[in-house]
Amino acid sequence: MSAAAYLRSIPGLDVKVFGEPMSFWAEQMPQGMLLRSPYVASHLADPHEEFTLDSFQQASGVRISGSVPLDSFVEYGRWFQKRAAPDLERREVSCIGKKGDGFALITKDEMELKAQRIVIAGGIAPFPRYPDLFRRIPKPYIVHSSELRKPSEYAGRKVLVIGGGQSALESAALLHEAGAEAEVIVRAPVVHWLGQRPWLRVGPLEKILYGKGDIGPAGVSQLVQRPYLFRLLPRKIQDKLGPRAIRAAGAKFLISRMKNVSISTNRFAKRAALRGDKLHISLSDGAERVVDHVLLGTGYKVDISLYPFLSRELLGAVDQFDGFPKLKHGLESSVPGLHFLGAPAAWSFGPLMRFVAGTEFASSHLAQSVRRKTRR
Repeated sequence: MSAAAYLRSIPGLDVKVFGEPMSFWAEQMPQGMLLRSPYVASHLADPHEEFTLDSFQQASGVRISGSVPLDSFVEYGRWFQKRAAPDLERREVSCIGKKGDGFALITKDEMELKAQRIVIAGGIAPFPRYPDLFRRIPKPYIVHSSELRKPSEYAGRKVLVIGGGQSALESAALLHEAGAEAEVIVRAPVVHWLGQRPWLRVGPLEKILYGKGDIGPAGVSQLVQRPYLFRLLPRKIQDKLGPRAIRAAGAKFLISRMKNVSISTNRFAKRAALRGDKLHISLSDGAERVVDHVLLGTGYKVDISLYPFLSRELLGAVDQFDGFPKLKHGLESSVPGLHFLGAPAAWSFGPLMRFVAGTEFASSHLAQSVRRKTRR
């Protein structure tokens, strides 16, 4: 939607937008969730800064104080869509392939369009990471955090939560608050919490050390906020700083909510077996847990081949590294006219691309590139 807002500022450009607005947030994120991103980093970008969270609150009467609730963010995104892409097509795209010097897009109801450019902003819904250990365990015994829509459905049940990041910790808090017995298993020796060095966030020091998106530790955050500078670093340094900026950690607002939730650190699951209607999980320290469900807060693994609408021919023409497209200026792939936004752009432009705060950079640089080429 941010990309559409920027592209529509280019005179003479015919822009069509396909998709269901905010569907991943509305249908796959848990009820009661709060965004990890701070308020200042949760605005969807538009070229004139007309459709910010502040504007939404003034127009809708919704009031947000502190962390942004999921329901408010979904409502904000739909409000944004009605203004930035009011003629959005909700038809589902079934196939995108090359056609001549452009592309052909086919919807499930067999409508076909030709386009000179395609911008893929398909999100992370196809990319949940399932450790091999749990792949043979059927649902609903194994649940990824992206499938925990209603924590209340687990009331009275034992749930083992795997992971030490925001999705694992917030899922555990929500499950506990809904009446489940939750325990978190963390491979690392400690659980990391954001905002544990308040002396670095005093006055002008915060602006020096942290970027607006507040992604990554002091200093690194400023590099992450400048993707073109980040990508100039040697690849080895990028590969070191990128994971450091998005390491597993929980938001500060979760600390008090996790006081009554058991957390076991420095251990991991080694074996999993379903016996009757119970899961038996063997841990690395020799202990065993018998639970009703395992919830995987194990994040996402980008692999653009999992986008079902990209034709094999088109995928084969895209230069990739470990599932990520290799992108150049304007977030354009090796296939001229094919652009990728969001998490798939992270290998080329750094971890900012994984967050709402990255919509400003991605959309503005996409539009700059398209505008320049359109003039030619």
